[in-house]
Amino acid sequence: MSQFSLDALQARLAAVATLDAADLEREEVAVLGRKQGELTRLLRDLASRPLDEKRTVGAALNALKQQFDAAFAARRAVLEAERPDAGGGVDLTMPARRDWTGTQHPVSVVIADVVAIFRELGFAVALGPDIENEERNFTALNFPPDHPALDMHDTLYLEQRGAPGDGERLLLRTHTSPVQIRVMRAGPPPHRVVIPGFSYRKDPFDASHAPAFTQIEGLAVDEGITFADLKATLTHFARRFLGGDVAVRFRPSYFPFTEPSAEMDVSCVLCGGSGCSACKGTGWMEILGCGMVHEQVLRNCGIDPEHYTGFAFGMGPHRMAMVRYGIPDLRLLFGGDMRFLAQFGRFAG
Repeated sequence: MSQFSLDALQARLAAVATLDAADLEREEVAVLGRKQGELTRLLRDLASRPLDEKRTVGAALNALKQQFDAAFAARRAVLEAERPDAGGGVDLTMPARRDWTGTQHPVSVVIADVVAIFRELGFAVALGPDIENEERNFTALNFPPDHPALDMHDTLYLEQRGAPGDGERLLLRTHTSPVQIRVMRAGPPPHRVVIPGFSYRKDPFDASHAPAFTQIEGLAVDEGITFADLKATLTHFARRFLGGDVAVRFRPSYFPFTEPSAEMDVSCVLCGGSGCSACKGTGWMEILGCGMVHEQVLRNCGIDPEHYTGFAFGMGPHRMAMVRYGIPDLRLLFGGDMRFLAQFGRFAG
């Protein structure tokens, strides 16, 4: 084999990068074809050559073959990318999309912020199961047997476990208050916990209600706790959560598990208290219910109400998100429309 043959192949190798698709296919057959390929023929002819020539020339030809393989593959990739339909039917002249970055859901942001504020006040986080029995969900919380919440039209009951009347009728918890019962029965006071989680009720799905929704409840039980402690704690929370200039008021209310009980309102964040459609012209928005833990609830948990007192509160993070961000319809928070949710969420780190 002459040096001329190797030089000619080197020249053809350099020219591969300029070939069009048709010429590329022909050149590949002419050089590497199994029967008529120039380089293939030279490799085949090595069998009749002296041993020394086989070693030196064979190494050069094998290296050249690898270079041709790589050159043909590279040129083929370039030609493929230059095809008009290389985008799979996509108009390649369209502007590129921006990178999409996910955010935390606004309700998740609210839960994290509420929990963080109460952690600063010495509250630990307590969790419990979504499926509860009737005793912890109602009876221990001082609900009378004829309370409407015990009706199957208001509560999502599950298949009964055990014999009838044994107090083990199961349900999807209607509030996170059963966790308060679990905490108080787990050991003696003091107790300071905040309880985030889902609750379930047979409510219609409309602008202000949902059959499954998040709640955050809190409980503090210790010696000497008064209603003044409740007001100071929740006022501090409201001003940390909504801003230091927010006005706060407490209105008398009723809950079976607290006495006295109250609703806590804050000045409307949209109109600043002047009155608008969001606050129904009152200038106030309700954000939570609260009260002093009922003596009977303490007794039901084995706590002496003559020695210990406490307060409890509960709020809905979905409603809190609506108040914080001025969202008019609860269903927007369940819709999953990222164009909407990304306006209010916090970028995940």
